[in-house]
Amino acid sequence: MTSSDKPENASAAPVPTGVAAQDWAQAAAEPHYRAAVVDLLGALAYGELAAFERLAEDAKLAPTLGDKAELAKMASAEFHHFERLRNRLTEIGEDPTGAMDPFVAALDGFHRQTAPSDWLEGLVKAYVGDSIASDFYREVAARLDIDTRELVLAVLDDTGHAEFAVEKVRAAIDADPRVGGRLALWARRLMGEALSQSQRVVADRDALSTMLVGGVADGFDLAEVGRMFTRITEAHTKRMAALGLAA
Repeated sequence: MTSSDKPENASAAPVPTGVAAQDWAQAAAEPHYRAAVVDLLGALAYGELAAFERLAEDAKLAPTLGDKAELAKMASAEFHHFERLRNRLTEIGEDPTGAMDPFVAALDGFHRQTAPSDWLEGLVKAYVGDSIASDFYREVAARLDIDTRELVLAVLDDTGHAEFAVEKVRAAIDADPRVGGRLALWARRLMGEALSQSQRVVADRDALSTMLVGGVADGFDLAEVGRMFTRITEAHTKRMAALGLAA
């Protein structure tokens, strides 16, 4: 997955308290918290596996051998992230397939509804769509136990797709400015679909929704959920600007 924009004043981040200050062994003693983390890791694991498959498919649309090689490298990184999540689920005594299963339909549905028609749309989807998901998971990670938070942030590291996508999309727009309008519409559609998909996934999983609105992890309430989605939208606007597209 691609990385999101870093906060400008990261040093001002609050000191973790409650669950966020505990390790996995301490936090997992609470059954609802454990269930929420299993859901989270399952969703992330299937997301990484799907990203691997999608990048491998996108490589077929690449215009040059060099581009194909870059996408293959990124796909390999996504699969490595998947393996880390799968291994972690096994370590904590959970079946990785069972943890991923509840999220297959929603994620596959999102990818069916947002299948790119060409190389550039594929790049924008990976950069915009994956980054929205990464922003969402980073928000949740701030309320996780120390061990789980470290893993989640590690698998959200940029595989190199962000810089690659920006370079290729801006070059395409420079060569033909008409491309920008089409890609801007495509990116806005991706934004809407990605947010809707995230909300559906959370709503369908009681443990995850409880984590977001309070009762499992610290610091979330309904008002904070609204602010969270505002921050995600603002980050999306910055990415659009980086691509040379109007939000």
